[in-house]
Amino acid sequence: MAASPRAFVLRHTHLRPVPGLDEIRLHLADEVLPLWHAVQLETHDPDAALPYWAFAWAGGLAIGRYLREHPEAVAGRRVFDLASGSGLCALAALHAGASAVAGADIDAFAAAAIGLNARANGYRVTVVRRDVLDEAAPEVGVILAGDCWYDARLAERVLPWLHRARARGIDILVGDPGRRYLPIDELVELASYDVRTTTELEDLERKQGRVYALRPAGASTQPARAIWGSGRRSDDVPPRIHDSREATT
Repeated sequence: MAASPRAFVLRHTHLRPVPGLDEIRLHLADEVLPLWHAVQLETHDPDAALPYWAFAWAGGLAIGRYLREHPEAVAGRRVFDLASGSGLCALAALHAGASAVAGADIDAFAAAAIGLNARANGYRVTVVRRDVLDEAAPEVGVILAGDCWYDARLAERVLPWLHRARARGIDILVGDPGRRYLPIDELVELASYDVRTTTELEDLERKQGRVYALRPAGASTQPARAIWGSGRRSDDVPPRIHDSREATT
């Protein structure tokens, strides 16, 4: 990798407000295919991952909208953003009053983008650059899982990990527009939003992004993994997830 990931992100993106979440600014790209080609050249890897970190996806946009409407879901709580990408969900949680937020991603460019985007919005996000799905759930009150259901192998790993976290009493918020591998039978829909994505890879520029809670599963025997150090355990925090559909009836 010739340049630093941070320099690469800055060179190939522009800082701009997120559609529908103007209070948050991200380093976003205009087109995915030219950027993907640039990533392949930069990494000397023709199989490099799509630069998902440079776009606002439907599930993350929906979670952002939900947290803006229901800040009580994260206010004063520790939050973990799984497969964070640009850090959009992490920043939405901080904007809603979360006490501390970590964003996890395995991609070096995503890790750089999360840090840059946090700084651009005046926040601090703890970046966890590793695969956490074989670890115990972090010591948090809420886990955000936006746009995690586009790949069968990933979905097969994410769902059991979320269930183990849910069994510990951690609240789970899932955001997705209804992709093929979304485990709909395991979820309870909380809200639906008309969102405008920033990538042409989505089927439609405007689509419905939905937010779900994970149904409870069996208890886990795994101990919680510390991210920030000691503090109140996540299973001591009462659930605060709100069904917005009830609020509008």
